[in-house]
Amino acid sequence: MSATAIYLTGATASGKSALALHLAKRLGGEIISVDSMQVYRGLDIGTAKPSAAEQSGVPHHLIDVAGLDEPFDAAQFVRLAKQAEVAIRSRDARPIFCGGTGLYFRALFDGLGDSPPGDESLRNELEAAPMDGLLDELAAKDPAAFESIDRQNRRRVVRAVEVIRLTGQPYSSQRSGWDALGQAPGNLFCITREGDDLTARIHERVDAMFAQGLVAETQGLARRGLRENRTASQAIGYRQVLEHLDGGPGRTETVELVKARTRQFAKRQRTWFRNQMICQPVGWAAGKSVDGCCERLLGMLC
Repeated sequence: MSATAIYLTGATASGKSALALHLAKRLGGEIISVDSMQVYRGLDIGTAKPSAAEQSGVPHHLIDVAGLDEPFDAAQFVRLAKQAEVAIRSRDARPIFCGGTGLYFRALFDGLGDSPPGDESLRNELEAAPMDGLLDELAAKDPAAFESIDRQNRRRVVRAVEVIRLTGQPYSSQRSGWDALGQAPGNLFCITREGDDLTARIHERVDAMFAQGLVAETQGLARRGLRENRTASQAIGYRQVLEHLDGGPGRTETVELVKARTRQFAKRQRTWFRNQMICQPVGWAAGKSVDGCCERLLGMLC
């Protein structure tokens, strides 16, 4: 019988990717990325994509599967992830799902639901509308969505208002017809870190990204159509660097802004997995090795 899949999540910079690599080597596994930005070719530094050496050491799936001129959504993720899992099992390897995109995990476990398809005419109208007006409309018609949504992410705000107008119902009540908590498997683990430790790791990661060439990478991506991709252009790091390149904040301020936006994103991730999925928490104390965290998780496996 094939080994049970492992599902590993946690806030950005929590160490889940390093842990997934360690687990894969210990258990003879292959990794399926659950990350809505690592699917795009070229978004490497800003998404902390596994290195070529890491990918050659352990097979990875759902990385670099879309170009900037291609749309990618949860439905495509579910289809490709299931195909990858079948292929991994055919090799008698263990599937290890790893990433921080909660929506993708939820779609994988509970299905996509019946949210309405986009309406091009309405979408164009909303794209041209002032952001303040969209947020006011969302706050008035769906306070729950207004409180939980990333208000800096225009694409998500537009989609929420679009769904509300198309259906006449709150976006938060119908996103996928999901229950309060998802039907997650027993082997869904969430890496947890103390707040100060996670903040320090986030700051260290952002500093490293800029040192590794995030600005130059973004310049190259902009020439290839990054701005025209409504999803990829909203990725934290790339969004702020694009604003910097367009005459916005200076480099130092941009670095600090990326740190702040990443901290906010990590907070939303923690809230998502607390309220949307039943996960087994795996505490990872500051200074502790990946070996120790791996042993703790292995002891919790069903």
